[in-house]
Amino acid sequence: MHILCLGGGPAGLYFALLMKLQDPAHQVTVVERNRPFDTFGWGVVLSDQTLDNLRQADPVSAQLIGDAFNHWDDIEVFFKGRSVRSGGHGFCGIGRKRLLNILQDRCIEVGVDLVFETDVEDDQAIAARYHADIVIASDGLNSRIRTRYADTFKPDVDLRACRFVWLGTHKTFDAFTFAFEQTEHGWFAAHAYKFDDNTSTFIVETPEAVWKAHGLDAMSQEDGIAFCEKLFAPYLDGNALMNNATHVRGSAIWIRFPRVVCEHWVHWPTVPGRSDGPPLARPAPPGGSEPHIVGSVGAPIVLMGDAAHTAHFSIGSGTKLALEDAIELSRCFAQTPEPDKALQTYEALRSVEVLKIQNAARNSTEWFENVDRYSGLDAEQFFYSLLTRSQRISHENLRVRDASWLQGYEQWLANPGRAAKGRPEQATAPSGGSAAHAVASVGATSAPPPMLLPLKVRELQLKNRIVVSPMATYSAIDGLPQDFHLVHLGARALGGAAMVFAEMSAPCPEGRITPGCTGLWNEEQMLAWKRIVDFAHRSGEGVRMGMQLGHSGPKGSTQVGWEAPDEPLAAGNWPLLAASAMAYGPTNAVPTAMTREDMDRIKTQFVQSALYAAQAGFDWLELHCAHGYLLSSFITPLTNLRTDDYGGSLENRCRYPLEVFAAMRAVWPAHLPMSVRISAHDWAPGGNTADDAVAIARLFKAAGCDFIDVSSGQTTRAAKPVYGRMYQTPFADRIRNEVGIQTIAVGAISEVDHVNSIIAAGRADLCAIARPHLADPAWTLHEAAKLQSRHVDWPKPYLSGRDQLYRELSKQKQT
Repeated sequence: MHILCLGGGPAGLYFALLMKLQDPAHQVTVVERNRPFDTFGWGVVLSDQTLDNLRQADPVSAQLIGDAFNHWDDIEVFFKGRSVRSGGHGFCGIGRKRLLNILQDRCIEVGVDLVFETDVEDDQAIAARYHADIVIASDGLNSRIRTRYADTFKPDVDLRACRFVWLGTHKTFDAFTFAFEQTEHGWFAAHAYKFDDNTSTFIVETPEAVWKAHGLDAMSQEDGIAFCEKLFAPYLDGNALMNNATHVRGSAIWIRFPRVVCEHWVHWPTVPGRSDGPPLARPAPPGGSEPHIVGSVGAPIVLMGDAAHTAHFSIGSGTKLALEDAIELSRCFAQTPEPDKALQTYEALRSVEVLKIQNAARNSTEWFENVDRYSGLDAEQFFYSLLTRSQRISHENLRVRDASWLQGYEQWLANPGRAAKGRPEQATAPSGGSAAHAVASVGATSAPPPMLLPLKVRELQLKNRIVVSPMATYSAIDGLPQDFHLVHLGARALGGAAMVFAEMSAPCPEGRITPGCTGLWNEEQMLAWKRIVDFAHRSGEGVRMGMQLGHSGPKGSTQVGWEAPDEPLAAGNWPLLAASAMAYGPTNAVPTAMTREDMDRIKTQFVQSALYAAQAGFDWLELHCAHGYLLSSFITPLTNLRTDDYGGSLENRCRYPLEVFAAMRAVWPAHLPMSVRISAHDWAPGGNTADDAVAIARLFKAAGCDFIDVSSGQTTRAAKPVYGRMYQTPFADRIRNEVGIQTIAVGAISEVDHVNSIIAAGRADLCAIARPHLADPAWTLHEAAKLQSRHVDWPKPYLSGRDQLYRELSKQKQT
């Protein structure tokens, strides 16, 4: 092949090198607009894992790069006059210029043609000049080629909220260092790491509003850098901050990070009159079934590196992704003889892998954009939150990295003097020192994992942080719980969770989702529930029982879950109510918009159900205001079209749900908690967003709510959630730490490691687990047993009585 790489950054150089090594007969050319030693920026970071990938791809260049690397294992964080440090993280830093020079020399050594100081205006003209069979668009973040063929690539560029500047310093840091400084206008963060014997990268970032408040947008380069030197002087030891982007004017050195996502990575241009080869088969268009011939086509243009994607520097560098792009495409060519198929495979494989990294990068980016959200945390928990911010590093992974530090943190977290208070704003740290000092203050006894820490809410004591989610089972008769519910809920009450929620139960027959859903509108139902609650209390070793009350609203009168969910009954439908006369979907009945009389009647029904829940002995009451049901239909603007006091602004849309909550809270025992489940994001244009969720949570907190149960979506059939593990946890995190109210995290929390990470980081106070408890009623006990089999015993108060018996039986079963 004749291979042309446009752009001589890491992606273009490394791909050229690998393809020449793969087949010396390839003619490979790299065209770069700068001179060989021109580069901007300072050091780049690669993980140990990426370096291993380089060794497999080309041991020679990997050795040269490895010899030039500065390696470190520690991360250190400076925050509010404290420092916390842990090891085992495995990073390598190298100067960007040094990396490029190694790759340039290696390319020349194996016969790659390097062409410098050539600014490409027309990719097709230069492709024709070099008779290219494939063009690699490795022309960086501001890719001209991506822009030229935007109709094919469909790029999505999101400018993030912080401004950052990429500087250097001769202060050499012996750990990957994060320093946080608060000013009168907000927080600044520095990311610093050594990349050669006498130089470190020093990136400073801050939210744009803070940047403008300090006048940095109007400062010269020199004044802006002097501002940073003064702010971070305690960490620079008298060393200056240096700038090598002098070609940029004024405050333009401060940029907003652009997150780039491309829908497609390969473009096949048609070249009229091309006669240097036969027509080529182009891949079928999306949705097509067969390749098709479209006359002569030019060389395929393939995006690579920053031209195809970006990931925020806080989880590593774009250099890592660029090098791994090159490795993957070269591997595809080696394994697939047909170039067209190789390119399709490359796009399919890399786009998925990059999306995973970008999802993690989004979480990390948002963490740094919202340092103020976490500024109320103690240094120990702030550090843990930072380490796990992307949700890719878990609790047990931290144990692998630095078991001693994590044990000290678990002991600090378990200290009853700080952990038992519950509310995030009430937590207090041991006085003085870092996490290492906190170990000594707590003592040498092994602490339990975060999932087993007790929690007191009002006067209710929960034995750990795991609850069984409310799960519809469609097994009631006329709303009456059956023996099935006794067995189903009873089994889970014996399984070690702190609390088991009954499924959403309706305050009236018309409030059911399906004919098989439970209710709590009469005494017979109350007594049936009491039978279940009494069994759980009698046999469940301290388990608590929660009742979730909700009215189906526009989503009622539908088929049970194993038939056609959300679709109307074939016969026997009942009339529906909602905030507005808007059907949930094209096949659903149009509900009647509620009148004031309707509101009063249903509020009274909710109050009576709350009284029945108290009589049945439930320990916790939750009001369902999510998922498009009746109260949710008021909250989301997608379904609330009212023009009275219950429509329009968010405060008006929340007015009726708040009235219902307040009426229920007035009759629910004062010593017992109440929570509200909300949809924190509608996942649809024009719907509620995470910003609205914060405002909704504040309103319910002011009304006396103890917990927000944070779900999302299901308010409209048009919703397009972005799924992933723990994908709703960031909403719980934000509500908890911005509003100062305790939260329940729910949604794709499927491993105990997820739970421990969420609780330890302060992202939520409880985790609701559904599907794992369906598969295994004793999931909590079994997972606790697995943890204990790997670690030392925990103090008896955390597992006692029947819980210990089940744990021992589980350990024997595993053996």
